[in-house]
Amino acid sequence: MHAEVQNLFIRIHLLHHSNEEKLTVNDMQPFLEDRGYRVGEREIKQELEYLVQENMLTSSSDEYIITGTGIQELKAIRKRLSLLCGEVVPGSSKSTSSRKTYKEPSVVG
Repeated sequence: MHAEVQNLFIRIHLLHHSNEEKLTVNDMQPFLEDRGYRVGEREIKQELEYLVQENMLTSSSDEYIITGTGIQELKAIRKRLSLLCGEVVPGSSKSTSSRKTYKEPSVVG
């Protein structure tokens, strides 16, 4: 997988898990490696710091916590992923024609 794409997937994993609990680099490294990512502590730290700069996470000591902005971004990502999976994952129950016009879903709290 191209590094840029992998980094986006890792950020999504980080946002998702930060929505469930506080994150640390040490906790996320084995988790990500179990899912096939080849990452070191430095790469994970860079992605966490990127999300902090984007105001999606906040950090305290070695722990990272999702922000309101991060929660809203995660909601938007989940909607897009659902649409994407329906189009590109073979056998998906939400499979749709690639010619259909996409309408932006309304974002409701």
